[in-house]
Amino acid sequence: MKLATTNTVATERFYALVWPHLQNVLRTAKLICRDEVEAEDLAQETMLKAYRRIDCLREDDRVRPWLMAILRNTHIDRTRVHKHHELSLDEMEWDPAEADEQCWTEPKDCWDDPDSAIDGFSDSHVITAIKKLPRDIRWTLLLVDVEGMQDAEAAKVLDVPVGTVKSRLHRGRHMLRATLYPLARDLHLAV
Repeated sequence: MKLATTNTVATERFYALVWPHLQNVLRTAKLICRDEVEAEDLAQETMLKAYRRIDCLREDDRVRPWLMAILRNTHIDRTRVHKHHELSLDEMEWDPAEADEQCWTEPKDCWDDPDSAIDGFSDSHVITAIKKLPRDIRWTLLLVDVEGMQDAEAAKVLDVPVGTVKSRLHRGRHMLRATLYPLARDLHLAV
C-alpha cells in the first residue's frame, strides 16, 4: 500500500514514523475483528487515516498510542455503521451472569509453572479467549498487555482515568484466567 501525494515532507514523515508500526496495527486489528479480511480492512483504513492526519502527530515518539487511538476510533465508527456485525446479548459467548463469579474467584488449583502453562496454549486459544471479553476490557488488555503500553498511555488512548485502566486490567486478567483455566486442565497444563 504505497500512497501518492504532492506533499513529500508529510509522506517521508509518514513512512519514517508510522509505517514501521503497520504490523502492530494489523496484529491488534486481528485480535479485535471477527475475521482476517475485516482486520486487514480496519488496519488499512487506520493507516490511511494516519497518513491523512500525519500533521496532527505532534510528538514523534508518541506514534504508537496515536495509531492505537486512530485504530480504536475507526473500529468504533465501523461498528456503528455496520450494526449487523455486533452481537446481541443473547448471542454472547461470555455470560455476564457468570462473569462476577468467574472473575472474582481464584481457580481451585494453582498452576505450578505459569510460563510452561502459557507455552501449552496455542495462539488461537488465547485469541479466542480475548475476543470473548467485553469490548472495553479487551481494548485495555490489548493496549497494555499486547502492545506494551504503560497504564497512563492506555488511559489517554481510551480516554479514561488511569484507575479505570487498572481495574479493567485486573478484571480482564481474571476473566482470561477463568476462561483459560478449564482448557489448561483439559490440556493437562494445570494441576
